[in-house]
Parts: sequence; C-alpha cells; structure tokens
Amino acid sequence: MTKQNIIDIVSKATGLTKVETEVTMNGVMKTIIDSLANNERVELRGFGTFGIKHRMPKKARNPGTGDAIYLPERFVPTFKPSKLMKKRVNELTKK
Repeated sequence: MTKQNIIDIVSKATGLTKVETEVTMNGVMKTIIDSLANNERVELRGFGTFGIKHRMPKKARNPGTGDAIYLPERFVPTFKPSKLMKKRVNELTKK
C-alpha cells in the first residue's frame, strides 16, 4: 500500500477531498518527523510508539569486497507497535 492508496481510502471514509486529506497526512508525518528530530517520543495510542535509538560508531565489513568500513555514530528512528495492533494483525493474517 502506498501513501496515495491511504489518501484515497481516508478521503472516501471522511468525505474530505483528496487534496485536503493529503495536506492533513503530510502535516501528521511532518509533525512526527520533527518530534523525532527533537528527540521526542511520539505515542499514538492503539497504533504504536515512534522513538529514536542511538547507535555507537562501529567497524563493519563491505560484504562485496570484504574491506573494513567505519560506520559513524548515528540516531535511527524506531517503531514499536501497540498490543492492539499486534493482536489485530495476528487475527487477520491467520485467516
């Protein structure tokens, strides 16, 4: 499913135009990204929690050449689904 598919579905469900729905969705995504950039957790109850994890610098290998490479310190976004989401997905995929 793509962002456009989601916009189409939400637009039909809410009665908003596709343009209004896209503007709203872009606003939500920008807010989540900006919050993560400010090292804030974003909790959407019933959906999940977005957070940031700190990764220390480390030495790794290029699998193609075997050469050593050094990965710098970085921060990566994480997502932990809610119990409700896990339960619902598990129920629907068993069918």
